[in-house]
Amino acid sequence: MSETQPPAIRPASGELDAAKLVYILYFVSVAAGITAIAGVIVAYLKRGEATATAASHFTFQIRTFWIGLLFGVVSALTLIIGIGFLLGFATLIWFLVRAIKGFMLALDGKPIADPETWLW
Repeated sequence: MSETQPPAIRPASGELDAAKLVYILYFVSVAAGITAIAGVIVAYLKRGEATATAASHFTFQIRTFWIGLLFGVVSALTLIIGIGFLLGFATLIWFLVRAIKGFMLALDGKPIADPETWLW
């Protein structure tokens, strides 16, 4: 008899589906901002019943929404002095990097290493 190794522990296939949905809603929000609100609502609703891997994504997504909103307001307020366009562009890049990174990790079934970071 040959001894077999136990299968690698991977999250259930549907575990991260809601997290992937939120990332997709965030991507669409670049063109239609209202979908980000739907995404953060889904993240809040799903975080309480999620496994540790999924919960790390939901925490990351919730923080992405609120920090992005803060950066967006600061960008809007600084339009008067001319720097708001640069800050707005930087906020867009920051938002996209976080969403792309999170989506790629969700596709691989991996958690967010530090979901409470302000960076990536």
